[in-house]
Amino acid sequence: MAARAPGSGVLGRLSLPAKFVFGLVLSIVVAALYFVVFFADIDGQISQAQGQQASLQGELAKAEEAKDAFQKDVEEKTRKQALEREQKKVLPDDPEMPAFLAAVQQVATVSGVNLISYRPEDETPEDFYVRVPMSLALRGRFHQIARFFYGVGQLDRVINIEDIEMKIITDASAAPDEVILEVKCLATAFRAKRDTDGAAGAPSGRRRN
Repeated sequence: MAARAPGSGVLGRLSLPAKFVFGLVLSIVVAALYFVVFFADIDGQISQAQGQQASLQGELAKAEEAKDAFQKDVEEKTRKQALEREQKKVLPDDPEMPAFLAAVQQVATVSGVNLISYRPEDETPEDFYVRVPMSLALRGRFHQIARFFYGVGQLDRVINIEDIEMKIITDASAAPDEVILEVKCLATAFRAKRDTDGAAGAPSGRRRN
């Protein structure tokens, strides 16, 4: 086979400007292929990263919502517990006779009243609660007795003062113009009713000493 003469190929027959244009076109084609192969892969990775970011943002939003819901549940539980504690002060589950007596004695001391005697009485069930009565005997001046009754009404636990009997007594230690009263009354607190308590209005026979 005869050897080709130099410059006998296609490129050899092209003029210098044509060769320049051909080289430019070839460079553009190579660059386009490089862009398609390399940058298309980069674009896919960017799209994937953006999708992951959107997914993470969605999960973060859900986590924030769950956190807010949990915080609301905690606050609601705390509020209910505080309300329950306040309700227990008003209507405890048990008679809590020592606390009952301590509250009465404290009010008597602050009021200047002399608590002569006290005696727990039988509990009496009602429809939704149980009466927890205590007989009291007090001695003091009229304004002290009035202050005592008012102080009992301000206690957290509901205590009714009933069956009040008053009489004037002679007290050698009092001034001639002072009136000393001896008061007998029934202080009645309340507790929550249990299934084991009797019918309404029937004495339970249960006395707390």
